[in-house]
Amino acid sequence: MICNNLSINKAGHLCFAGQDTTELAAKYGTPLYLMDEDRIRERCRTYLVAMREAFDERATALYASKAASFKQMYRIMKEEGMGIDVVSSGEIYTAVSVGFPMEKAYFHSNNKTDADIAYAMENGVGYFVVDNREELDAIEHLATERGMTQKVLLRLTPGIDPHTYAAVATGKVDSKFGSAIETGQAEQITAYALSLPHVHLSGYHCHVGSQVFDSDVFLRAAAIMLDFAAKMKETYGYELEELDLGGGYGVRYLEEHPEIDIAANIRQVGRAVKEQCKALGLQLPAVRMEPGRSIVADAGMTLYSVGTVKRIPGYKNYVSVDGGMTDNPRFALYHSPYTVLLANRPEADAPRFRCSVVGRCCESGDILQENVPMPQDVARGDLLAVLTTGAYNYSMASNYNRIPKPPIVMLRQNESFFAVRRESFSDICQNDL
Repeated sequence: MICNNLSINKAGHLCFAGQDTTELAAKYGTPLYLMDEDRIRERCRTYLVAMREAFDERATALYASKAASFKQMYRIMKEEGMGIDVVSSGEIYTAVSVGFPMEKAYFHSNNKTDADIAYAMENGVGYFVVDNREELDAIEHLATERGMTQKVLLRLTPGIDPHTYAAVATGKVDSKFGSAIETGQAEQITAYALSLPHVHLSGYHCHVGSQVFDSDVFLRAAAIMLDFAAKMKETYGYELEELDLGGGYGVRYLEEHPEIDIAANIRQVGRAVKEQCKALGLQLPAVRMEPGRSIVADAGMTLYSVGTVKRIPGYKNYVSVDGGMTDNPRFALYHSPYTVLLANRPEADAPRFRCSVVGRCCESGDILQENVPMPQDVARGDLLAVLTTGAYNYSMASNYNRIPKPPIVMLRQNESFFAVRRESFSDICQNDL
């Protein structure tokens, strides 16, 4: 099994977080998102402990909300002492609605509207991660109106290619995000931020991409960012207070993907940052990291009921399920790999049947995974599980074809409960006039 929260019970059924998936599907229906809350909390603690040991007590982890944003996630982050990274007013609203301490929130986005900025200020968001000069001007204007000083980090691009999917690589010079160090624009925006009376420059931020399986990318990014910080100290007398290295540690979607020792990787980054700060004459900044996928991905599973099984002799085979790109668009977008198996009989006889697992949408691109091994007798009514779906599945779900979104059921200490209820047809139509 690709994750240690998976098992097979005496009945031969797939279990997730110790609970029988066939029983959960019978109770809650399909399609069904499952989330292992104990796993999420374990990951939060791993990051927090590792960061404080690797850097100092000021270091902390910010949960990257875009991976999975709903109320229960912010309750968990509040209880575990995490900060949060938010990217929209909607994520801010969700966090505020459960009493998350917004001084621990960092607001990202390459194009915050004036309304977004005002809303964040009204709700006490602690930090803006500023992408460009226009945003700085808007923050200065709105902070002046409110008679306040707003803390900001500047998002910089260190010019690193992490060799991951192009769609999730964000640290290159030509990225849509941030100000490039290489072109001189990072220095220009630093000087400008320091000139604004209602903006407090707390530090710098970078994020180079996702699905990173070792610390090399973080080490290179940190080295570039600290060299830049030393130059800004020499030129402008500005001493770096915070350094946010972003997120991006990868997860195992397939057996062949490596396992990551997150704590060991963070210790490696900590040693390098401390050594470089000492060599450059910099004080150690308060370090931030922004895990999202690595907090929630393998805490998630999606269950489907098998419907049509289509065999086209000499060509292709299809197994259709009652969900699809509406609840997981990542294969359609990125050709993302997933492990797929039958939950009601995961140890069936050696598979001899290769198929495309497809959804119910009226769309030929509605594919969950290609070339999936299945038992030859897979049939209507079987229960199919897609593993490691906790990140970017619910958060990217849609109502294409007017299909309601599945519920999210949290699993905790052998209990299960709704975190998000199943959408109804009336929910889909509620804004129609």
